[in-house]
Amino acid sequence: MSKNIRISMFEVVGSPFCVASDDGQKIYDCLDAALKADQEVVLSFHNVTALTGAFLSTAIGQLYGTFSEEKIQSLLKVEDAKPDDLGLLRSAVNNAKLYFKNPERFNQAIREVMGDDDDDITTIVEVSI
Repeated sequence: MSKNIRISMFEVVGSPFCVASDDGQKIYDCLDAALKADQEVVLSFHNVTALTGAFLSTAIGQLYGTFSEEKIQSLLKVEDAKPDDLGLLRSAVNNAKLYFKNPERFNQAIREVMGDDDDDITTIVEVSI
């Protein structure tokens, strides 16, 4: 295994505002590539002044649909995160674990609430994890 990869959310997003799911996808793409290569990665929150659950769900939460929890925990580390940021991160990770444990159960519940039998609901749920 070679040297750790360091990913700066501030640099990838190009702003201190890590709030949009589209920007979270940029982080996810970087993390996904590193984890697929079994590369250790450090995700830096340095200079991030605004953060949302939607961003973190996209950036990190969706990793749990591709990789095992053990792999993520062994290869992904975070640094420079404020206590509030860590709380949002924990929430996004916990929601993702619940969702990916049984995605169909969550999708069915949404369909029932919305009265929608269409498979397009999967997209709505996956974006919100």
